Amino acid sequence: MGQLNTFPLSYKVSGQRIVIVGGGDEALNKARLVTKTTAEVVIISRHIEADFAALGAMPIQRGFSPCDLKGAALVFVAEESPDAELAKREARRQGVPLNVVDVPHECDFYTPSIVERAPLTIAISSEGEAPVLARLVRARIEAMLSPRIGKIAGLAGSLRKKAEALIHDNAARRRFYETLVTSPEIELAEAAGRGAAAAEALLAQHGEMGGQGVVWLIGAGPGSEDLLTLRAQRLLQEADAIVHDQLVPDAVVEMGRRDAERISVGKAKGHHSFSQAQINTLLVRLAGEGKRVARLKSGDPMVFGRAGEEIAALRKAGIGYQIVPGVSAALAAAADTATPVTLRKVSSGFIMATAHGADDSDLDHWASLAQSGLTLALYMGKSVVSEVAGRLVAHGASPALPVGIVVNAGRSNRSTYSGNLRSLIEGDVTLAEGPAIIFVGEAVAAGDWADAATLQAQSFKVVA
Repeated sequence: MGQLNTFPLSYKVSGQRIVIVGGGDEALNKARLVTKTTAEVVIISRHIEADFAALGAMPIQRGFSPCDLKGAALVFVAEESPDAELAKREARRQGVPLNVVDVPHECDFYTPSIVERAPLTIAISSEGEAPVLARLVRARIEAMLSPRIGKIAGLAGSLRKKAEALIHDNAARRRFYETLVTSPEIELAEAAGRGAAAAEALLAQHGEMGGQGVVWLIGAGPGSEDLLTLRAQRLLQEADAIVHDQLVPDAVVEMGRRDAERISVGKAKGHHSFSQAQINTLLVRLAGEGKRVARLKSGDPMVFGRAGEEIAALRKAGIGYQIVPGVSAALAAAADTATPVTLRKVSSGFIMATAHGADDSDLDHWASLAQSGLTLALYMGKSVVSEVAGRLVAHGASPALPVGIVVNAGRSNRSTYSGNLRSLIEGDVTLAEGPAIIFVGEAVAAGDWADAATLQAQSFKVVA
């Protein structure tokens, strides 16, 4: 990530002047922006060409004078003229921040694209490099935000003193505000003219609850941060503590609040920094302290994530919890390779199972399922892939049954392999580093494995 050349901030202009030197369309554009503030806006030019009347601003048709900068907070120069050159020199001499329109290297500051929901303001800046991109980002944010979010922000401000008197714990008070500004019920009440009453009721409810904590078991997906759900992103921003597994990438963890506590409880094969019992105890302790805890698990928390043990511990301790689903690695692998794991007249079902530690009864069952047309998605089997293939064949699966393997599914560094059970048994299989999903079944042949490495020379040939 590159470093910023500017520092984003909100600049106080109340009771001060904002001076615009120019009388054309560029000056009008800046005037539209700054007249939304409570500052006195002064527009000066010898040539007033644009219509400023709709803004309630009265341009002064004369040359610029150094005394025009008295009490000025900001200066915009929006024309090319001797007056403009004088204004630039005076702004620098008097130490007034200067913006020269469309000349980035002469600017002390840049005017961002603004999403305005007073008192909430969101500014998007590209440091003058890509203003079109800034406007596009602004449009996306505009679409995401309710038109009433400013009114709700006003409700939050009006309740500040009451909230401080009723909720003494800082973390609990922050949770109240987060609930207030994200609650659909509050938005509906505000639209109906009952926003203040609904906000008061919510405050009373949070005051009674005190500092109760909660644990969110969140699926972080297979590793690509843009596969995270919107709910997961929102809860990460609300979490006081983030407890994450080894396979959850840093980029996902960094989506949390900057001041959130981050605790890695990573597990790798042959090395457990935390036992499951210790993780359970940690979650209970953090929530017991009144914290909102984001328990980040790779993939989906309910698929090979041992979520059941953590839920049991939370239930026993009387701790509230919520499950937030994620994209499981098998589904990401299917998407990566366009493999329809269920396919009409070929595969009527899809089985997810862990190959590590599978016994003969499991393998006998899997072999019969694969022979009947169902697709197997085997997790945690990379180190025993040849052994599992041999045992499936021994239990009745056809050696010609198609196989596809995806390592690091859903990530930019994924790699794919194709073949059949025979090629897995007979070949010297070397797979890339990372977690693998092993697909077995006739439907695998319908996937896009054109760029996959073959597992052996005589491996299964994929047909489109």
